[in-house]
Amino acid sequence: MPTQDDERHIDLSFLSGPRPRWKELLSVMSIAREFVYGFRKLHFVGPCVTFFGSARFGEDHPYYQAARQLAQRVGRVGFTIMTGGGPGIMEAANRGAQDVGARSIGCNIKLPQEQQPNSYLDVSLAFERFFVRKVLLLKYSMCFVVMPGGAGTLDELFETITLIQTGKVRNFPILLFGREYWKPMLEQVERMIAEGTLGHEELKFVFVADSVDEATTLLQDRLVLMWQEARMRKDTPKWWFMEDRVNGRLTTTAKP
Repeated sequence: MPTQDDERHIDLSFLSGPRPRWKELLSVMSIAREFVYGFRKLHFVGPCVTFFGSARFGEDHPYYQAARQLAQRVGRVGFTIMTGGGPGIMEAANRGAQDVGARSIGCNIKLPQEQQPNSYLDVSLAFERFFVRKVLLLKYSMCFVVMPGGAGTLDELFETITLIQTGKVRNFPILLFGREYWKPMLEQVERMIAEGTLGHEELKFVFVADSVDEATTLLQDRLVLMWQEARMRKDTPKWWFMEDRVNGRLTTTAKP
């Protein structure tokens, strides 16, 4: 559980309306610092596939096992696995990455009552603000795998759909795992299409799978193409940014 010190550093007043201008300026500086921290930590993590899903599924749950197996397959071909860094589905995906020697990243969130980072992370980050965390999860990911989850998972899913729908990001596949679980939501989507508030073309990047094999088949060709594009944009560490390579992995020698 978070300590009292952690809770004191959570800015609960930020969304409470106008505040003194000096406090707003401090918030802007703090937000910028979080972004710089994330940029430096994640710049060299490589092409990522991000897994979303509930923190409440234990390791004996079928969804946990499916997430772990799918992460193994994605990680085996060279992708970094990124999650929200907590338990449940997030732990399963990070664990699957480490099973096959793939890099495992966790971007956690600081809350008064929130999960601790799971024990299967090569790189663990913690953010105070959801919007900073979501930007970074999207910025460094090439694909989302959305396992069954709750309000947080839906928030991440529909924010990503909105960004693709409005042209803010392109060529970004989203895989929903579990037709039965997502059935009510998909029915609502069909209602939105029928009412004209959403178009079929705007959802051509969303795919649904019921098994690890089906998910692998749906993803493999798309991920190969995205991998090739990512390798063309590959960056190298720069000494003037105090970046170095340690045991084949990239780290920064200075903190933001």
